[in-house]
Amino acid sequence: MILSHSKTRLVVGLATALLVLTNLGCGDDGESGAPAAITTTARIVEETVVDARTRHLLLDSPAVGATIGVRILLPPHFASQPNHRWPVLYLLHGAQATPSNGPPNYELWTVLADTQALTANTDVLVVMPEGGDVGWYSDWYNKGKGGPPAWETFHLVELREILEKKYRAGDQRAIAGLSMGGFGATSYAARHPGMFRAAASFSGAVTSLQPLAQTIITASLGLRGFPPAALWGNPVAQADIWAAHDPYTLAANLVGIPVFVSSGNGDPGPLDAQGQNVDGLENAALQSAQLFADHLRDLGGNVTTDFYGAGTHTWPYFQQELHRAFPLLMSAIGAS
Repeated sequence: MILSHSKTRLVVGLATALLVLTNLGCGDDGESGAPAAITTTARIVEETVVDARTRHLLLDSPAVGATIGVRILLPPHFASQPNHRWPVLYLLHGAQATPSNGPPNYELWTVLADTQALTANTDVLVVMPEGGDVGWYSDWYNKGKGGPPAWETFHLVELREILEKKYRAGDQRAIAGLSMGGFGATSYAARHPGMFRAAASFSGAVTSLQPLAQTIITASLGLRGFPPAALWGNPVAQADIWAAHDPYTLAANLVGIPVFVSSGNGDPGPLDAQGQNVDGLENAALQSAQLFADHLRDLGGNVTTDFYGAGTHTWPYFQQELHRAFPLLMSAIGAS
């Protein structure tokens, strides 16, 4: 991937990533073995009523091997229509490659963006699950043994079962996410054709096989203390597993649904504070997004792009892009 902006912050970020890879190594992680069996029945440990629409859930997840948080926003008419099944919008968060003192990941879409206000008059069930600081929306390889963490199984089997049983979730689903969550949204939709009727990526790593994207993904794992090959194995020895999660490689599976792809170019923009530095991560996301969108369009896909120029890898732009993608997502699932 050739960068259009040779910026200081990008160089520093890549140097850090490469240093992590040098120190930790990708490892072979090519050990064979039958994947560990995963029980796919989660249970609600705790449900907290935050306000009229907001519910905070803690789920005991065998797939992840932990108690996992989920925030949901009920449709405005949820109580008055007790027999109705609701269209669903999944919103996925990004990575936290370094420790954060902020809110839990699954609360970010309501704390750092106006998601509750945006959906206040739309009868859609909004689901914002924890995905791990660097979970990458995948069932991890773990030297061929599988087993926890299995984020994909948690989100698409365990959580979906609870949503359908307790919160009357229907089968009209859309999915969107930022950064790592943009990867997750497009990967999930491509890996499970027919499960989602629309997908959106905001500054996401949607070409995860590109060398720069591989560096960023493996570095994020290393920064959190995980062997970089624990996720999908070694990029060479387990190339098939990497490809099986890559939205670009799986793009043909997205041809039948509308896909929204957006990114800024990393230069400080109108929503940035004065003195904001150039953001190399956003520039890398832009190039990933452009490659992915062009490829999907060449395959005959229904792609809407918003490459809005100046803008960094920050929440004001993620909120902006959710607003811009929202009509497309709601139209696809019949939410009004």
